[in-house]
Order: sequence, then C-alpha cells, then structure tokens
Amino acid sequence: MLASAAAGALAAGGIYELVDQFAGEAPKRATPLLDRPDEQHLLDSVSVVLDNNVEVVVPPRHHQLVTASVRADDVRAAQRDLSGALDELERRYDQTPAGLGVTLAWGLPYFERRVPEAWRVHAPQDRRARKGALLAAARFPSDPHETLLEENEVAVLLRSDSRDHIAAAARVLFNDLSLFDVTSIRRGFVGGGLPKKLSMAAGVPGADLVPESAQLFLGFTSTQKDALGPRLIANHETLGYVDLGPKHYFRQGTHMHVSHLFEDLEAWYLNFDFDERVATAFQPGRPHVRDGTLTVPQPLRRADSSRDVERDFRRQGRIGHSSSIQASSRLQHQYVAEDGTVYEKGTAIPQRADFNTLDNPFVWSSRSEVDGMQAGPRAGLHFVVFNPSSDDFHRNRMAMDGVLPDGTKLPLEARARQQGFNSILRTTHRQNFLVPPRRHRAFPLAEL
Repeated sequence: MLASAAAGALAAGGIYELVDQFAGEAPKRATPLLDRPDEQHLLDSVSVVLDNNVEVVVPPRHHQLVTASVRADDVRAAQRDLSGALDELERRYDQTPAGLGVTLAWGLPYFERRVPEAWRVHAPQDRRARKGALLAAARFPSDPHETLLEENEVAVLLRSDSRDHIAAAARVLFNDLSLFDVTSIRRGFVGGGLPKKLSMAAGVPGADLVPESAQLFLGFTSTQKDALGPRLIANHETLGYVDLGPKHYFRQGTHMHVSHLFEDLEAWYLNFDFDERVATAFQPGRPHVRDGTLTVPQPLRRADSSRDVERDFRRQGRIGHSSSIQASSRLQHQYVAEDGTVYEKGTAIPQRADFNTLDNPFVWSSRSEVDGMQAGPRAGLHFVVFNPSSDDFHRNRMAMDGVLPDGTKLPLEARARQQGFNSILRTTHRQNFLVPPRRHRAFPLAEL
C-alpha cells in the first residue's frame, strides 16, 4: 500500500503544475561543450543573467528530492541494477538544466548498515574537525527542539527545466526498480516571479507582500554568481579539508546538507521595513540600498572576518545573515589548489541548490504523523547545499547563531530578531549526506 501511495505521489503534480503556466517558456540554455563531469552534483550550461549590474545564476526551474530506505538485500546486485538505470538516464539527458541533473546522496545509516567494513576503511575524514567528513545531523541553537534529525539511507535530487524529465527519472529509479522504499517526496521551484504567483494561487498568508519579480519568498536574490562556490571548490579534495583515505574512493565527491524550513512571510514583510530587511539579510549598517532592490551586490572579494561581525554587533546590536557566515563560508586568504587553480580571498565555498516550496512540509511522507504532515500549502524552503564536509556546513550554520569560527559567542537569544533570519524561519527537518563521484554513485562501496 505504501509503495503504491508513493508511486501515486511521484506521478501527481499538484500546485507545481502551475509553474510552467506562470513562468512561460523555459530559459534558453547553451549546448554543453564539456564531457559529462566526474562530479554528479554539478550541472553544465547553467545560464547567467545581469540584474542590477550583478551576475545572477539561473538554476533549473523544477526540483524534486526523494528520500528512501534500501529495500534490496544484495547490495552488489542492486549496484548493478541501479548503475544500469542511471546509465540509461544519461543516454537520454545531458547533465544540464535543459536535460536532467541526477544526484544520489547517501546517509550514514546506509554506510553503517550496508557496507560497514568498507566504510571503516574508506570513510573520508575531516582534517580540521578531526572527525568523519560525514556526520549525523545536529540541531543548532536557533532550531526548535522538535526539529527532526532524519536517518534516511539515500536521497535523490532531481533538477530540470522540464517537469516531464524529472517525472521520467522518478519512474525509472523508484517504479521500474525495486531497490528502495520511498520515505518522503519534496518538491519546489526556482524562478523570478514564481514565489509570488504560486503562493498567491495557493492562498498562502502574506503572499501579496512578496515582490513581483522576487526569486525567493523572502525577496532578495540568492544566486549571485560571486556568492556561490565555483565549480570544484566544494569537492572533498579541493581545499584540503578532507583526508580521502588510502584509495581516495570518494575523490570528486562532496557533502550535501538537506533541511526544510517554514518562512513566516507576514512577519518578514509587516514587522521589518525594507532597511531592516536589508540589515537582516546582509549586514547591519551597510550603505543605503534603494528601496525595492532585490539583487544587493555581494562582491567576490568581500570576506567579513569574525572580528568584523563582532564589531558590527557591538555597534548595531545585531548580525546580518550574509556577513555573519562569511568568516566560515568565504576564503579568508588566497588558496592554490593542487591542480593549480587559484581561489582568491573572498571566494565562496558552499554551492547552494535550495528551492522554494509550498510543501507542508513534504508532498508525501511514509510516516506522516512523525513528519508533521499537514493539509494546505505553506511558504518554505528545501535547503540543499554542497560543502566539503559536514563540519564545514556546521561552521556556517553556527555562525548564523552568532557562534563564530574563532570561538566568539555573541550574546544573542535563540531566534531573536537581531539574529539574522532566524526569527522568521522554523526548521522542521535536517540530514547530512555524502555525494560520491559519478563512478561510485550507485550503492557506494558495495563492490568491495
């Protein structure tokens, strides 16, 4: 019964069928010039447009994340079956927004239950944290006590400008094969103007307050090119943060954090005027930003330090979201990678892949009561981000709460108005995953 319910949910479009109707023709994308990358989390031919003289990345329009447990008992045979299905999808679609991005990410429960001996040998280790590069999810100081720390074995992220491509991939991976038991289905969208149009159509409180052309429910543009990590920087190996072990099995892989957040639109737009929203999203005391601006420049070479954030707090009594995390999310010094690539000071490390959602909190769940499934749409965000390790993500998230990389703890109450976005966000779920390279994406380590 559960399997048929999940299959029905995967096939249904719901409110998201309106995305293409509201957005119109898909963005024009360049033909990929490179061979398919070794990294499965990267997309080629992603468009860039100018807004307010800032380069802005245009992500795929449709997003779906499916979590699951492993049904198969023989993971070696399952590895062959899944590899064949993924190869078939690659023959159909380029790894581009116009085609299909498929990213398989594996949780600690998979590695510890299914391949424990091989995992002990090959698990990547975080040199800075002196812990594994993949850690169990943690609650942060501003998280509600009821935030669920999930234990899914696998998560599959599907991204495309075409909803049909995503639906076809879901059928291949979850209907045609009998390898997984789906635990949740999460959907959403990215695109200027879509948050307001979709939330208005869904009758979400505060939808009328969202700016007409906003990319996010909270208004400001999040995909500025200079604020996103460049192509290979989130790989385990690039910055030297991670020891890949004796065989470098997970080289060209990365770490993926997934969380779901509800966003209180009425509190954001009615309780915060525009200047306070700028201070909250970016930096308190920053030079005046013209009222209504959505793309507020975050230049490449800007990298606030812990000392800068503490100074702003002492002067202004608050922290801004962007400035507070820059001490951990942007390089504080120039770095030359082993392949000779020069990453300048101020280069962003995380590669965001988050998307707006009206899920409450998911489209479908196999444990609806535990996951807090509710009827009716709500404004939210499925936050998906690639970092070199769990600890690297945790450092960024702790900085949002005023716990800075140099050990400074700013005297902020959890979810206080002065604490960046935290007062208008509520996190419902979290989990960390490891994203292997393409060559090992299907049941990693099962062949050893």
